[in-house]
Amino acid sequence: MGKGGGCVPSKKKPSSISAEVAPANAPLSIHSAAAALPSTTTTSSQSISKLKIFIVFYSMYGHVEGLARRLKRGVDGVDGVEAVLFRVPETLPPDVLEQMRAPPKDDDIPEISSAAELVAADGVLFGFPTRYGCMAAQMKAFFDSTGQLWKEQKLAGKPAGFFVSTGTQGGGQETTAWTAITQLAHHGMLFVPIGYTFGAGMFKMDSIRGGSPYGAGVFAGDGTREPTETELALAEHQGKYMAAVVKRLART
Repeated sequence: MGKGGGCVPSKKKPSSISAEVAPANAPLSIHSAAAALPSTTTTSSQSISKLKIFIVFYSMYGHVEGLARRLKRGVDGVDGVEAVLFRVPETLPPDVLEQMRAPPKDDDIPEISSAAELVAADGVLFGFPTRYGCMAAQMKAFFDSTGQLWKEQKLAGKPAGFFVSTGTQGGGQETTAWTAITQLAHHGMLFVPIGYTFGAGMFKMDSIRGGSPYGAGVFAGDGTREPTETELALAEHQGKYMAAVVKRLART
């Protein structure tokens, strides 16, 4: 089983969002992506509470966490929407984590107390590393704890998306996300992929890049590879895109 990737372990306001699709220092020109974002209407954030997007993830070595933080930056950059970061509970005992050389978790990011907290979110972005093309057991255990929410269909109609980490190019950048869609389907949640809204960055072939039409992604390699600025920019774009979708749905 990979540490953070497939077969190889990983270590470690006006009418639209327009030009804010990519961060100012993005290495790519993706102005065409602006047209793909859902239009939004500016509403005074002082008169109403902000919409909340929960970014719920599992990260053993930090690769998924890196994407989560950039997703949050993207969400927070959209007026009237804010992101909240949560970790899912760890299922491995401390001695096993020590043998796997997993670094300590950042206390600044709280562990989600129960699946029931998801009800308060206007949208959710789930992040996890792959295990043979599927989500890691820690995230699956969290989804398995949502039985009462499923029984009452408390999450039905809520938009959700995925972002992932794999160890190799064939390790599951797409399969890890699409095998997770079953979780959303049973809850009646709305899967929000990013498609090719990132623009030119989705077509570049001159460097290795994680991510797919399903969502942002990073290649962890043997654990020494860090996310590239392109991968992080895609994550930030996904955050902005999701925020735009949530705003649009909130008006209906």
